[in-house]
Amino acid sequence: MTDIPAVDWQGQPIDCSACEHQDCLALGTCGPLRSCVNDRYAKRIDRFFGTNPGLAKQYITHSYFEVRAVAAKYLDLFQLNRLINDQDETVRASVSLRLPAKLLTKLIHDPDREVRVRVASRLEPADLSGMLHDPDYYVRVVIARRIAPGMLFHLARDADSAVRREVAARIGVEWLTKLADDSDDEVRLTAIRRMPANLLPPYRFDSDWRVRYEAVQRLPTEYLKSMTTDEDTTVADLARERLELETSLENRKDAYDQHQSRQ
Repeated sequence: MTDIPAVDWQGQPIDCSACEHQDCLALGTCGPLRSCVNDRYAKRIDRFFGTNPGLAKQYITHSYFEVRAVAAKYLDLFQLNRLINDQDETVRASVSLRLPAKLLTKLIHDPDREVRVRVASRLEPADLSGMLHDPDYYVRVVIARRIAPGMLFHLARDADSAVRREVAARIGVEWLTKLADDSDDEVRLTAIRRMPANLLPPYRFDSDWRVRYEAVQRLPTEYLKSMTTDEDTTVADLARERLELETSLENRKDAYDQHQSRQ
């Protein structure tokens, strides 16, 4: 870090003699190339506030966004509120990491997607319904991972397949047949993997071999013969293996029953 020059956010060399924090310099709680609020390097700014947290409130309106963003890590809640509507997204993102969950709803419509991703990651699941129609797909992905399963049906027909995959992984079983007919192969596969065996027969004709392979692993035995001629050899081989095993088990059972009847 010492090979990064000590310059301020406007590229000018830092002059400690002109700094208002001479007392901090004397106490060793700041120093050039190490800990400095005037440096443009965020880690040095962070070190300054880390050793002088009480000074953070003096920098809420500083011109350099990195100073405001780092200061947000050390402000009390009252002061932190003053940065909720900061013009810079980096500052608001920093604020979103510290706001109590009950106040995060103030940022659910933030113009920056990274801020909204952080909000969606921290809000209580019960409060996520206000973000169900967020314009950014990844925000909705985060919501689909965290919202209560009973609310996932709102996202079952989302425009983005990544969101629908998350829905298929968590939604109630009663919705799986709808997602198993999705146009996206990964969504169908995710749904099929969670479906009860008795609902699998229609999917032995799916266009994706992975869906058919998943189905053939758990299909009721009476449907296996039709899959021994599947165009994918992996699927066909597994169908034959299951049939052979079933036949072997039935033969053993018959032999056992015959033996018992002669006793």
